[in-house]
Amino acid sequence: MVIPASSLEYLRVTVTTSPDGIVLAGAAPRFAFLPDANQANPGAGDWVDGEWDGDSTARILIGPAGDRTLTPGYWNVWVRIDPPNDEVVVRKAGTLTVT
Repeated sequence: MVIPASSLEYLRVTVTTSPDGIVLAGAAPRFAFLPDANQANPGAGDWVDGEWDGDSTARILIGPAGDRTLTPGYWNVWVRIDPPNDEVVVRKAGTLTVT
């Protein structure tokens, strides 16, 4: 996905992997945005809260005055779901280009 840095819009990620029998609506999604040069996994301070937009679509408002403002460049987008069980699901969702 490519967006301009001046745009304020929801970034949506379809979550297709969830623990068996877990209702995802009970576990708010969290997002991390790491510069493309950083190939490490997100750290504890990298995560910001998102929300559900339907049964399997997580979203976060990005851009000026949003939940996360990103500067121009390439960003690795990560999603984390911590359902009420022993699992914590972390997935790299893709790369976002901000112009």
